[in-house]
Amino acid sequence: MRCLRLTVLALAAVVLAPALSAAGSSSPKGPPTSPPERPQRLSAEEIVAKNVEARGGLEAWRKVDTMLWMGHIESEHAPLPSVQFMLAQQRPDKTHFEINAMGEKTLRVFDGVQGWKLHPVRGRPGVEPYSIQDVRFEQDGPGIEPLLVDYAAKGRSIELQGVDEIDKRKAYHLLVHTTAGNAQQVWVDAQTFLEVRYDRAVSGSAGASKTVSVVYRDYKDTDGLKIPSIIETGVGPGVAPDRMVIEKVVLNPRLDARTFIMPGARPKPQQQSGFPLPRRRSVSPGGGLPPALSGLLPPPAASAPAGQAAPPGIAAPPSPQASESQTPPAQDPGSAPR
Repeated sequence: MRCLRLTVLALAAVVLAPALSAAGSSSPKGPPTSPPERPQRLSAEEIVAKNVEARGGLEAWRKVDTMLWMGHIESEHAPLPSVQFMLAQQRPDKTHFEINAMGEKTLRVFDGVQGWKLHPVRGRPGVEPYSIQDVRFEQDGPGIEPLLVDYAAKGRSIELQGVDEIDKRKAYHLLVHTTAGNAQQVWVDAQTFLEVRYDRAVSGSAGASKTVSVVYRDYKDTDGLKIPSIIETGVGPGVAPDRMVIEKVVLNPRLDARTFIMPGARPKPQQQSGFPLPRRRSVSPGGGLPPALSGLLPPPAASAPAGQAAPPGIAAPPSPQASESQTPPAQDPGSAPR
């Protein structure tokens, strides 16, 4: 169970606090290689503009206040071949990540200022506060939006490093300077202008800095937004990557006040009604980061009967204005965005 927990946290490094002791947290083997031919010459600003447009547009992303991802995690380092997860996010950087495996729950929650980790200890749940490194990592991350969306408004700057080759496809290599003074790297496909890889440094348990490299595959359309349906880490020759397979995405669900507070704590009286959010948009599988978690959400393929109470942390759905669709996860592990 410990190995499973570490693998899951390494896979979630793009949105959650780091866990560098996981086996899948290393970078792909070898640096990207330079292709023999280069794509059109564009400035960093032009590449970012095309990327934002390819992801659905700035205005569309600004309308997303909350997002819910459901899917499963595949890893050779886990005792189970597939583990279900749920990730809820609220603008700008609140997160609630939960898995249920072998009857035990693992949970990470961040409210924008502080966070908590809940994991089984000898069969009993134990809550641990985020470390300073965990909090800084969360605050320095992309948040609910893709890394390059609205980057200037967030105090970030971008530099073009050149053109590399990722999975035999040309990609622009961008360096992102964050407000905390850290450097993160992202590669944008030269044809689709969708992100294909994202690298960022994290601090391990011993304080040493390491790099987590994440590969994005098989983008799907979610109500006009492009979000990867497969996220991999530990990619390299002869190495089976750890994968997050996103089967369903809901945009702007109404989240209960308990979603982003310390596990086991009661929300304040003024929070009991949940968060006022705009109309619920939704929907496609694969739009972001699998069947829903047991005991937390109903299975994606089935809707709750009329009058049935909503699961904890998720408010009852509004009138059926939002459409929902669902398809099985991609079966080709090596497929890259095309």
